[in-house]
Amino acid sequence: MNDLLSRLPAVPDLRDRCRALATLDAILSPDDWESRHHTFTAAWAPGEELSWVRNEEGDDWFVVFSPAGVYGRGFDHEAPNAPELLDAVPSVFRRFTEEPAFGDVDGPTVTACFWRASGDRAWQGASASPGGGELFELLLDGSAEAYRAWAEDYFEPEQELDLGAIGHVLALRPLTAAVVAALNPATELEELAEDLVEIGYPLS
Repeated sequence: MNDLLSRLPAVPDLRDRCRALATLDAILSPDDWESRHHTFTAAWAPGEELSWVRNEEGDDWFVVFSPAGVYGRGFDHEAPNAPELLDAVPSVFRRFTEEPAFGDVDGPTVTACFWRASGDRAWQGASASPGGGELFELLLDGSAEAYRAWAEDYFEPEQELDLGAIGHVLALRPLTAAVVAALNPATELEELAEDLVEIGYPLS
């Protein structure tokens, strides 16, 4: 667990990284929301934002950004479900532990969770495995090289993804037609307008 907590960036940087990953996925898969791995909803609930990752194998993780702070949870389908970990979550985040969307019909699914209340100086968390960070590796790495290696395997693009363009998005610089084309020549910048608003990507 210490590996995960020590590698989590500051809250503003974590939020930016989540938005950037969702934007990269939107560029690479503009017409198929279901095939995207990373999503971000800037207006999930009043004053709250949600970053969510899922795959076809049953793994997922999410991070909620709220006025109370940040709460995240992940589930590895190859590890035992450990809902007892949620007993350690502070009461200020309790309703997120009980959110039906973050589990299945039998209740919450979790192998690691972390949180940082507003005013806290460090991340805290609980995990069913010693490391706890395997599910979040791409988020924790945050580099253009790591995203390219992952995306070329996941999306199987027709061309090698441009590292400079990936870095441009990871830095949340305003998108241009050239940056979008360097990642997916089949995508027009205008096609991404709704996605960028939903994600909260800076437009200028």
